[in-house]
Amino acid sequence: MRTSINTRSNIKESNIGIATILAFAMIPMSGFATDIYLPSLPGMTSALGITNSQAQLTLSLFLISYGVSQLFVGGLLDSYGRYKISMVSMFICCISCVIVANTHSIYVIYAMRIVHGITMAAMVVSKRAFFVDLYSGEKLKHYLSYFTIIWSTGPIIAPFIGGYLEVTFGWESNFYFLGGFAGLLFILELIFGGETIKHTTPFHPRAIFSIYYTMARTSSFTLGIGMLGLAYSMVMVYNMSGPFIIEHYFNLSPVITGYCSLFLGLAWMAGGFLGKGLINKPFVKKMNINVALQFLAASLLLLTFILFGGLWTILVFAFLVHVGAGFTYNNYFTYCLQKFPRNAGIAGGLTGGVCYVIVSILSYSLIYLLPAKDGHNLSYSYLLLIIISGMVMYRVRMLDKQERSA
Repeated sequence: MRTSINTRSNIKESNIGIATILAFAMIPMSGFATDIYLPSLPGMTSALGITNSQAQLTLSLFLISYGVSQLFVGGLLDSYGRYKISMVSMFICCISCVIVANTHSIYVIYAMRIVHGITMAAMVVSKRAFFVDLYSGEKLKHYLSYFTIIWSTGPIIAPFIGGYLEVTFGWESNFYFLGGFAGLLFILELIFGGETIKHTTPFHPRAIFSIYYTMARTSSFTLGIGMLGLAYSMVMVYNMSGPFIIEHYFNLSPVITGYCSLFLGLAWMAGGFLGKGLINKPFVKKMNINVALQFLAASLLLLTFILFGGLWTILVFAFLVHVGAGFTYNNYFTYCLQKFPRNAGIAGGLTGGVCYVIVSILSYSLIYLLPAKDGHNLSYSYLLLIIISGMVMYRVRMLDKQERSA
């Protein structure tokens, strides 16, 4: 419950338009943090003298810290406001990127990737709450449906840039670029940003825990988050294995890795646009069709790779799987964030946090159990995630019916 309410909003009315654009610009930061150095993963293993799994662990550590941090940062944002916390986080993120680029210790990199996860959680969750603070009704729904589309610009642009940076300047340049992006946003926020929260919730751990408990007990909400995790895991399994398949199995350059990631990033964006375009269509029917088409695409990936074994077989059918994943994410992200509008920071943090914890565990486990050295195990990973998605989606539908009839 909300008690001892304080008014904190101080953003200038004339800056809201620019601030909204900056908020959208912040959304892809987590995608940049994972994808900018994907083409550099094989190069990092050579330059640092580490194994493939150690390089892949830098991704998993970011995902875990990013996810776990979101579980707690939402309460802080609802109690102390969005602006100062996000500003401090941007500054620390920028500094930590410079540290990564100037060390050759994998353990320092691990530590800084955890810092990246924590700071980007605060940055991204604060901007999700920004929209709920300033907008409502159909306009809010309209903006929320853009989140997946805007976020997907990270996976599209970042590896494309990263491939060229890797070839031209080395893996360190990826983190200089990431730090520069954070620094630019910091400066623009200083000029145009401001606090948006209208009413703060006093930071009483017991009360905040009670809100979390209420959300966690809403089964359709938690299973909806599970659908988000399963959808993004399909993308992350490719992200963690694709560079090694392309650069080791097919003996191609990091630039090709960047182009392939750009192509599959477009798939995620296409799924987001498709989700937005079909936002008013019957939810159950469109999700059932989506899962069936994903299963067909993953099955064809396995069959065609056995018959032909070319890179094109991976790209064509992985593209279709990723379109479906973006479609699922777009629909369920909007579904989850509208469940608890009065606690937007906590709901956004819990949604993103649990999602990324699921992604980190699932993707690293699948890569460990089914090392995607070629197209075979990649297709098996897709099929497993799609089958589980179908089962979870069915359960969400049944629980949603029960909640509405209660």
